Amino acid sequence: MSAPEAPAAGGLDEFGQIAQLFRPLTKGAPEALGLLDDAAVIPSRPGFDLIVTKDAMVEGVHFLPGEAPDLIARKLLRVNLSDLAAKGAEPYGYFLATAWTPSFGWAERQAFAEGLRLDGEAYGLTLLGGDTVATPGPLTLSLTMLGWTPSGAMIRRGGARAGDLLCVSGVIGDGWLGLMAARGELADPDGYLARRYRLPSPRVELREALRKYASAAADVSDGLIADAGHIAEASGLAVDIDLDRLPLSAAARRWLEAQNDRVEALRALASGGDDYEVVCTAAPEAAAALGLTVIGTISNGTGTRVRVDGGEIASGPGGWKHVI
Repeated sequence: MSAPEAPAAGGLDEFGQIAQLFRPLTKGAPEALGLLDDAAVIPSRPGFDLIVTKDAMVEGVHFLPGEAPDLIARKLLRVNLSDLAAKGAEPYGYFLATAWTPSFGWAERQAFAEGLRLDGEAYGLTLLGGDTVATPGPLTLSLTMLGWTPSGAMIRRGGARAGDLLCVSGVIGDGWLGLMAARGELADPDGYLARRYRLPSPRVELREALRKYASAAADVSDGLIADAGHIAEASGLAVDIDLDRLPLSAAARRWLEAQNDRVEALRALASGGDDYEVVCTAAPEAAAALGLTVIGTISNGTGTRVRVDGGEIASGPGGWKHVI
């Protein structure tokens, strides 16, 4: 990790903070070298491919200002786990980069590390290395996660075939509604929606079934319409999405029933993002074995077609657009 760039917190310099906050998260793994080196050594695993994914989060963009530090850490792990889940990969370890702000002091850093510990234990993850620096703001975090799949078994976006069905896990729209609830813009009496936004559930339990049955897959981070479109584009095919089949939670269904424009509301739920479900394609007989909700079809051609009540509607932006 890099040379010190911030005033000491908790009475410790950078290396002292690393030793206290992050070295325990290596669980003594020899490949992490005790976080005392500038690199890690990843051993080969015969018969497996090493899968690498990376996501960053910025305060005020990917999580609300003032969010609980432990929840920030857990979400950072989980959004990366969601990528691995869609690839059919078994989680292994991660590299972490933190750009601390002056207001994110020692107590906040300890709580952040505790969040990493909790979900690291839950998902079998080991911290392998990283970097820590200072920034005037906003708080910026980046995580690179590693996983394993049997050789050649990673599920790509580009594997869909004409005639495949489009399927999705879980429910859609809660992440977007949860952001509004967390902002206080939407009633959320039991806090269910805000929890769904703050702490998504990556579908790691699907990895073996996806490897067995899915022809293509992506995690639903940008928005269901957009992410299904990414699969179609990568596969050189067209996708039809039937929003009447959209799987919804009870909370999302209540919200939908209260809207004046059902078509626009369904489009919004399917475009909001932050659901971290898995959207995938599979042949009809394989889709039945997967047991996920079928929401559309893959066909020859190009583009994304969205339907409600049997009629085609404009897809709109389809999801979050990264403007850089």
